[in-house]
Amino acid sequence: MFNPAEIGFLVEYAAVMKPVAMALNILQGESSVHMGLLLPTLCQLRDKLKKLESTCKMCTPLVHALQQGIQKRFGDVMKEPELIAAAILLPRFRTSWTTEENILNAGLDYIRNHLDTDLDDVTSANSGLSDEDDFFASMELGKSQVGELERYRSCLSPAGMDLLHTFPRIKKLSLKVNTGLPASAACERLFSHAGLLFTAKRSQLHSKNLRASYC
Repeated sequence: MFNPAEIGFLVEYAAVMKPVAMALNILQGESSVHMGLLLPTLCQLRDKLKKLESTCKMCTPLVHALQQGIQKRFGDVMKEPELIAAAILLPRFRTSWTTEENILNAGLDYIRNHLDTDLDDVTSANSGLSDEDDFFASMELGKSQVGELERYRSCLSPAGMDLLHTFPRIKKLSLKVNTGLPASAACERLFSHAGLLFTAKRSQLHSKNLRASYC
């Protein structure tokens, strides 16, 4: 039988680990596999652990250890502009998943810069214009891209993936940054080759040794 103190510890431990387990289930899920899920999930987990700090009595060291582990493993990742942009380009999140302006601005700058380079179809559409119109076409193109991003951010339509169909440039970039590998075969193949190479008998293989053996 557990005494009241032990039961209290287990209840508190379960409360602390619950958001961690939920975050892991989201990130290892098979239905939602967008890259843009990573940062919002980590931010929510970090916020939930922050709230638990003030209510925990016995598991405070566990909360601190989890916070330090997240910061050590994902601190630099959470500042990566492409990952920030991936989260913004999911209609479910857009810019609501964090209040840190510097983080959001890094992602928005990435989107603005890469909308310019991902529009081959628009460039080909302008091929029928006169030389003068084609020369100044980039001015209107830049305005329309900025306008599309702002309309996407402020759109009040339901935040489903179908919303992206309304914004073709945003959709194209979202597919690019949010599409992961369809299978783990490439990673597994790499590990298989590593297992064949890094054996005890082959641990001293080096280009110098190979040259010496041929000579």
